[in-house]
Amino acid sequence: MKNVVLAGLAALTLAAPAKANDTSAVLEAGGLVYTRQEAVDMLSEDLFISPSEVRVDYVFKNQADTDLETLVAFPMPAIGGFMDFNAALDDYEHANFMGFSVQQDGQSIEPNLQQRASVNGIDMTDEIVSRGVSLLPLSEVTRAAIAKLPQDVLKDWETRGLIVNMAYDPDKPADPDYYPLWKLETVYWWRTTFPAGREVKVHHSYKPSVGGTVAMTFVQDGKPTEQLAEYRERYCLDDAFLKTAIKLEKQQDYDAGIYFYEKWMSYILTTGANWGGSIGKFKLTVDKGDTKNYVSFCGENVRKVGPTTFEMTATDFYPEKDLHILLVVPSK
Repeated sequence: MKNVVLAGLAALTLAAPAKANDTSAVLEAGGLVYTRQEAVDMLSEDLFISPSEVRVDYVFKNQADTDLETLVAFPMPAIGGFMDFNAALDDYEHANFMGFSVQQDGQSIEPNLQQRASVNGIDMTDEIVSRGVSLLPLSEVTRAAIAKLPQDVLKDWETRGLIVNMAYDPDKPADPDYYPLWKLETVYWWRTTFPAGREVKVHHSYKPSVGGTVAMTFVQDGKPTEQLAEYRERYCLDDAFLKTAIKLEKQQDYDAGIYFYEKWMSYILTTGANWGGSIGKFKLTVDKGDTKNYVSFCGENVRKVGPTTFEMTATDFYPEKDLHILLVVPSK
């Protein structure tokens, strides 16, 4: 995967500058993971990625003479786990925080939900649930429930690393303010059957985590920074993109609200390769979201197919690396 895609900027718009240290990490999610089925081929995968939606359409075919049952899972990105966790999420209050949905042959599937909470690798799920506290570590409801726990439980949870008291006042004793420290791992899963000799169509979608920072970090004062080598590898950022970024940086005027910043999206392509052989036909569509944005990502023979969309197709495709997308976005 080598090519870089670069899209032009039509106009500048104005907005107040944000704080320079504002950065949100992107949470990496991907496709469905199947238990190994050598007799099932993935005939095609059609993957669409934009800042607002990820959707994937698969066509499978069971080449065996008998029906095959398999377990399917969609692992959500782990959240929480430390005090400074700062990931790009719009929804901290629901278990399905990425809005995941799935259909097979046009019929919606209601998947099972598995959630496990841990601290330093120790499973704390039963302890948290037994106290009537939500497993969602970033939820306001969770923090409110923790605040109502008996003092002996709070002391025990502090000792075990489940919570930390964030309250501090140098002049007087402060009321406790407890913050959860456990890491939550969420998996949606279900069983499905591939009928013998038949094609099966599967569709799933979710809202991606879009991370970023309020400035361009790979260029500063007209010169590349130490981040450039990482960006070349991760996003296939080439010299043309760098040259454009340097030009954009010169146009910045924070006092006038004119600046450029980064957005990041990721998709795990390399997991879930549990079908028989490669992907027969693979199609990737990346939508940069706005004609004013610039985009760079790794891909072979990428072509522009719309004002904001870029397409890559391949046959007998086997993903060798995950997909990472860089957007350079003007202030709005």
